[in-house]
Amino acid sequence: MSELLLGIDAGNTVVKAVLFDRRGQVQAKAARDGRSREPEPGHVERDIAELWRNAADVVKECLAQADAKGADVAAVGLSGHGNGLYLLDRENRPLLGIQSLDNRAAGFVEELGQEGAAQKAYPLCLQKPWPAQTATLLAWVKRHRPEIYRSIGTAFLCKDALAFMLTGERSTDFSDMSGSGLMHIAARSYDDALLAAYGLEDAMAFLPRLVQSDRIAGRISADAAGLTQLAAGTPVAAGFFDIIASALGAGASMPGQAAIVAGSWGINQIILDRPLVDERIFHAATWRSDRFVAVESSATSAVNLEWFAREIMGGHDAAIFARCNELVLQVAADPDLPLFHPFLYGSATAPDAKGAFLGLSGWHGKAHLLHALYEGVVFEHRRHIDRLRAAGARFEEATLSGGGARSAVWCQMFADGIGVPVTVAECEETGALGAAIAAGVAGGLFDSLEAGVAAMVRPKTRYASRPETGGLGKARYSLYLDLAEMLPRRWKAYRSEIS
Repeated sequence: MSELLLGIDAGNTVVKAVLFDRRGQVQAKAARDGRSREPEPGHVERDIAELWRNAADVVKECLAQADAKGADVAAVGLSGHGNGLYLLDRENRPLLGIQSLDNRAAGFVEELGQEGAAQKAYPLCLQKPWPAQTATLLAWVKRHRPEIYRSIGTAFLCKDALAFMLTGERSTDFSDMSGSGLMHIAARSYDDALLAAYGLEDAMAFLPRLVQSDRIAGRISADAAGLTQLAAGTPVAAGFFDIIASALGAGASMPGQAAIVAGSWGINQIILDRPLVDERIFHAATWRSDRFVAVESSATSAVNLEWFAREIMGGHDAAIFARCNELVLQVAADPDLPLFHPFLYGSATAPDAKGAFLGLSGWHGKAHLLHALYEGVVFEHRRHIDRLRAAGARFEEATLSGGGARSAVWCQMFADGIGVPVTVAECEETGALGAAIAAGVAGGLFDSLEAGVAAMVRPKTRYASRPETGGLGKARYSLYLDLAEMLPRRWKAYRSEIS
């Protein structure tokens, strides 16, 4: 029996393929950077054909690294960034790929609000319209690019475009589609009233069939086999919204467990057995009808360190990031340390927020700035988590994944800042591992996703939460919050004065 499982994880830029054995040990991995294009301000698009070529290349490279044949792979699983919009035309050719970094519909969201879309949609999909949401983008295309809208054959998500290229089947899974604003979460189905809330009464025909994450969505086609070296007929699991895949790959699968991702986006999610009743909270479905995730997120996490490393430290490699960690460790607690607002790429709650170092003195150097950056990222994660807690979510421990989880000093700061123990999994590629676990069920290696998690996920390090001493951490967080509330208002007023 074939024993290898392939997980493909497609982000907004990088697509990765990771080959695992059934114990979760990495046998090979490969990645390719894709190119985004910005045809107009705020528009962020990608070539779907290039995405497919990159995916095929990394799969082929993985097999070569492991000296494996396609027949050695029991099944393939997929994970991909949520939202954005990936369109095929009626002949199943790539039509338009919009990434979840896109902001073209920012003004359109206000129009939807005036039309009452949020009030109509939230009770059904447990989300409100936002610029890069799939439902919002599809409605934007209908209104502003009618010639494209008339050509649509299929509208789905990033990983689903890859699944189609691999299998020829038009499908999606419940978790990914539930995060897009197009699925009635409680009913786990598409819904005419929900589509009507976005003005998409005619879009039902575009939507792919819904498949359980760990069920077979299709099988590797002859054409895909020739390009990837996978064996024709190999089962492909429907897969996951990447935040759900990362939670599973980090070991979080039960209600009351929290999964934090410190990557380009800061993802803070808590697994629930029923949704929270709070319109401020984004929800998504999972692999089970009695499992949900409440999510608070924004592009305010480790992406800030990537910027600092590139622009201030002069590089972007492992040695630079190791040096950053060394510098942070040199800094002792002090009430006069600077603060950092990690809004270089915006804020989830304040569109006028800007990134900022605050409270600088002449004796501060790179180490102090880096400490402030690490702390500010933790504070913004904590602010998201506080909103989840205020809505009624409860948890006693958390997993941490993403680039930030590779820093021991940052992991300890997360545990201290959030106030619960934090565990980091042995496997760093948690999205691909979650996808591979789904493949393991689809391929018959595991009876359930929970069994797959037990077999393939192992904790690496656990960071205990240390109690705050002298109230300094609490005071700094309070100051951070006050400034984060006040400064966006001043930036907005400033722009009004000069316009």
